[in-house]
Amino acid sequence: MSQTYILTLSCPDRLGLVHAVSGFLLERGGNIEEAAQYNDPDTGLFFMRVQFSCVRLTFQDLRNQLAFFAKPYSMQWRLHPTSQPMRTVLLVSKEGHCLNDLLFRWKSGLLAIDIRAIVSNHRHFYQLAASYNIPFHYIPVEPDNKAQAEARQLEIIESEGAELVVLARYMQILSDEFCQKLAGRAINIHHSFLPSFKGAKPYYQAHDRGVKLIGATAHYVTADLDEGPIIEQDVARVEHSKTVEDLTTQGRDTESQVLARAVKWHSEHRVLLNGHKTVIFK
Repeated sequence: MSQTYILTLSCPDRLGLVHAVSGFLLERGGNIEEAAQYNDPDTGLFFMRVQFSCVRLTFQDLRNQLAFFAKPYSMQWRLHPTSQPMRTVLLVSKEGHCLNDLLFRWKSGLLAIDIRAIVSNHRHFYQLAASYNIPFHYIPVEPDNKAQAEARQLEIIESEGAELVVLARYMQILSDEFCQKLAGRAINIHHSFLPSFKGAKPYYQAHDRGVKLIGATAHYVTADLDEGPIIEQDVARVEHSKTVEDLTTQGRDTESQVLARAVKWHSEHRVLLNGHKTVIFK
C-alpha cells in the first residue's frame, strides 16, 4: 500500500541538490506530489521540503537509505509519515481565546495535530477540556515551586510523546533549562507591542498612546524571552474611536489567527529553522 511522507532537509548549498534528492526518490519508486526549495544567500544554506508517496519501501527502509544518502552532503533531515498527526500538548493560563480557537480547529479537522493534554496553572478551563475529552492537568506555579512545576509539566509532555508544545497564552516565564528541552518544538504567541508595551495590559497602554496598528507574533520558545525565531505575524488597523475593549477583542482575534497558522505550518512540517530565523514553505 502506498504511503505518503514529508521530507525536510537543510545543508550547505551546492550544485545539483534538487536533482540529487529527486533522483534518490525516483530510484526508490517515490512519486513527488509537492516540492519547494530555498537557497539562502546570506548563510549559504539550502532548504527543501518534499511530499511524496512511496509503495516500494517501508518507513524504516527509507530512513536507513536517507541516512546513507545525506551524509556526503552534510544534510540535516527529517522524514515524517503524513498519516500520523503531530502529538501536541497545550499550555494555558487565564485567557482562553487561543485555546478555544485551537480546540475548535482541531476538532473540525483543520489542524494535523493530536491534542494529548492541556496543562494550566489555573483551573479555569477544566470543563472546556472535558467537553473535548482531553486530559486537563492543573499545576499551580508559585515562586517557591517553579522547578517542581516545570518538572511535572515536562513529565506530562514526555509521557504523551509530544512533538509540539503550544503556549496558548501561558503567562509564566519558562526557565532556560525548560526552554532548551523544548527547543524547536514549542510555539508561543504574544502581542506585537513588545518591547514598547510590556506588562499585563498592553492594550490599555496601546489605547492610551493612540496606536493605529495592533498585532501578534507567533515564535519558537527560546531562553531569550520573546526573541525566538518568528513563524508568523499579522496586524490589524484600529481607529481613534475604538475603546480598550475593542482593541482587546480585535487583538485577541489576531492572536488566535496568527497562532493557528503557526501551529498548522509547524504540524505540516513547513517550518525549517535557519539560525535565529525561519524558512516557511507555504
